[in-house]
Amino acid sequence: MGKIIAIANQKGGVGKTTTSINLSAALAASGQRVMLIDADPQANATSGLGIEPKDMSSTIYECLVDDYPMRSATVDTCVEGLKLLGSRIDLVGAELELVEKQGRERVLGKAIQDVKDDYDYIIIDCSPSLGLITVNALTAADSVIIPVQAEYFALEGISKLLNTIRIIKAKLNASLRIEGFLLTMYDARLRLANEIFEELKGHFGDMVFNTVIPRNIRISEAPSHGIPVTQYDPTCRGATSHMQLAKEIIARSRQH
Repeated sequence: MGKIIAIANQKGGVGKTTTSINLSAALAASGQRVMLIDADPQANATSGLGIEPKDMSSTIYECLVDDYPMRSATVDTCVEGLKLLGSRIDLVGAELELVEKQGRERVLGKAIQDVKDDYDYIIIDCSPSLGLITVNALTAADSVIIPVQAEYFALEGISKLLNTIRIIKAKLNASLRIEGFLLTMYDARLRLANEIFEELKGHFGDMVFNTVIPRNIRISEAPSHGIPVTQYDPTCRGATSHMQLAKEIIARSRQH
């Protein structure tokens, strides 16, 4: 039975897509069977894995709007053991089309049920907006990873997201839990970055991952080559930190 993890934060630019791509690749490199669902109309997780969105015959859009089977819509990626359910800009329109659907918040969860047993982990890259598709992702998920940028305003967006998670737990998905807060773009030389890590730990304790994702030029370069950092430069700090994160998540999954 695959574990479904949404990667979400209403604040843009915190490293959601980067985390989604590289964590998925790291889990696959650790021997797990993984599917990455690109639930963002910007389709950056799709192009970041070297797949041209406009060349795809079917995407998450068809699965949500036309009940197209997810198994037929997934494609292989450059990473062995990692499949992708891609996205395209037309996913923006799915928000409007889903409004008319019965059980509209549960469409993605229903579609995933058919393929859940094919994978150990299903990672959902959410868009920064809190629209119906992100609500679908959080309703389908077992848990959520919240990337937090090591910057001054980082903690501001968290309370909004926690409120959203509370509402979804109360109304749609009682078993949703927080997998962990992940500090991204971390520069150990900056006092502020260390202060934010301490503040997060003070607020959320064990819910904060021990792994932090450093600021690393290799992480920034990898998407332009259409491969995850774990393949682009496996020995760089960006790659090793994502491998470490994958180990931490696998260990946590065994405890639950």
